[in-house]
Amino acid sequence: MDIFITLFDFILHVDKHLELFVQSYGPWVYALLFLIIFVETGVVVMPFLPGDSLLFVVGAMCGVGLMNYPLSVGLLLAAAILGNQSNYLIGRYFGPKVFGWEDSRWFNKKAFDQAHAFYEKYGGITIVAARFMPFLRTFAPFVAGVAQMTRSRFTFFDVTGGALWVGGIITVGYFFGNIPWVKLHLDKIIWAMILIPGLLVMAGAVRARFKASPPA
Repeated sequence: MDIFITLFDFILHVDKHLELFVQSYGPWVYALLFLIIFVETGVVVMPFLPGDSLLFVVGAMCGVGLMNYPLSVGLLLAAAILGNQSNYLIGRYFGPKVFGWEDSRWFNKKAFDQAHAFYEKYGGITIVAARFMPFLRTFAPFVAGVAQMTRSRFTFFDVTGGALWVGGIITVGYFFGNIPWVKLHLDKIIWAMILIPGLLVMAGAVRARFKASPPA
């Protein structure tokens, strides 16, 4: 229970924790950030790490000279890309073993073919859009791997989405993160980063379910 309380506190006060870490450990902060972004995007059981808010705060710290902007963008982009690649490979190579393919009652060949076709047709925008949605960004590359999305196609959209996500949010933090109003309401902004994408996903899922339901 204590670990969840600590994690929750870190998510809501990531600016204070990160600033303290920079002051205490200097360059080691880059290794910590690389690890957090890699684990959030690369380990399917770690969808709750504070990716968006963390990137925003990193940008704000770059804006006041506490961190290096080009190094932060480059390093965290690498972490995001490698994390997604790791997650994709886990899904691609371990997914079939978990479901046992045709030998398992859990495997539905028709559903698999539909998932594969979906990711080949729409997987690109899914991978890019999921970058900006907590939880989804952790599961999307895993599902792409399970659905056997083509590796070259996945990599193209992995890099594209990663660049937009990391570069975009750090840059927004760089220019706007140190505005007094933003700093004063940073906790609310972090909540918005967490809740708004999640609510949009839930709304989309409910809408899709209603559309798929046969008329009475």
